[in-house]
Amino acid sequence: MSWINRVFHRLSSTTVRLILVMAGFLVLWGMLAPVTTILWWLNQTAASLGFEAKENEKPDVLQPQALAQDDSLATNINCYLVFLPGVGNFSPNEIAEGEEYFIDQLASRHDNCVAVKDVFPYSVNNRDLSDQNVLTPLWEAAKDSDRFPGQVFIQIRNLWRFAISADDRYGPVYNLSVARTIVERMHMAHPIVRSDQPVNLVLVSTSGGTQVALGASDHLHDWLDEARITVVSIGGAFEGREGFNQASHVYHFYGDRDWVTDLPHVLFPARWPFVVGSPVNQAQRENRYTVCNSGDSEHTGEEGYFGEAIAYNNTSYLEQTLAEVAQLPIWSLDQPLISICPTQR
Repeated sequence: MSWINRVFHRLSSTTVRLILVMAGFLVLWGMLAPVTTILWWLNQTAASLGFEAKENEKPDVLQPQALAQDDSLATNINCYLVFLPGVGNFSPNEIAEGEEYFIDQLASRHDNCVAVKDVFPYSVNNRDLSDQNVLTPLWEAAKDSDRFPGQVFIQIRNLWRFAISADDRYGPVYNLSVARTIVERMHMAHPIVRSDQPVNLVLVSTSGGTQVALGASDHLHDWLDEARITVVSIGGAFEGREGFNQASHVYHFYGDRDWVTDLPHVLFPARWPFVVGSPVNQAQRENRYTVCNSGDSEHTGEEGYFGEAIAYNNTSYLEQTLAEVAQLPIWSLDQPLISICPTQR
């Protein structure tokens, strides 16, 4: 019995107890994570959720009386470039400098596109973490800290929202809320116009934002009549079921040193290659899902997809990512969406 005594002695050490307390805290945190989603759902009306009458199935900004009538707007803008950032993001109004440059450059190269950069995919209300009442001091302190554990708290908090988006129970509601935010921010960036020409919606996402982008695509497909929805994943993580039957095409870029993109292949059965009936595997067989290698990029940092370090081709990783995405056949409705990766190496 001496070995049992040794085990209990080790479990009683301060370090182990601290680890167990932290593990319990993380589990409790995860159990409480869906509360805001449930409260958001309970605060909606039948009309706002589209259950009251057929004409109210779409968000308010897509109701006929809210849509812009100016024909000149319809001819100028028909492309919306919506960015959904990764789990390190804190606010709908703040994205990393490299990410902002990336989105602005893409939009500036296409006169028919408008950039939407104020969607926070880790909040049902599109709210800054510092607006969340009791925990405001914690998030403010974490935001101002570039070191462990400040940023880690933000990432863990947002990872739970990633998990909610992928959850069969809460995901449909959570993704519905983000889809409504996307439509509202699109309309604020440039009025969505009643026109015979469909909307070209490009959802560019990174890290956990890709899961939310795919989940929101289910609702966006129903609301935006005849829209062409393209999801561009840059080092994205996703579970492989939502969105693949609604998006016209999904392009996924990954770096050789980005281990985060490898995790979903292990964690989510839909990503396993022998699960042939999963939406992601079906989309790949039908050439609606294209996987592209982005060189030796890391997930984040100076050698990440939006980093300023110089890659092997004498350009920065940021410029390399920009060039790759700019080459995709997604910027005009006249371009067919083909399963081919950009070539620049």
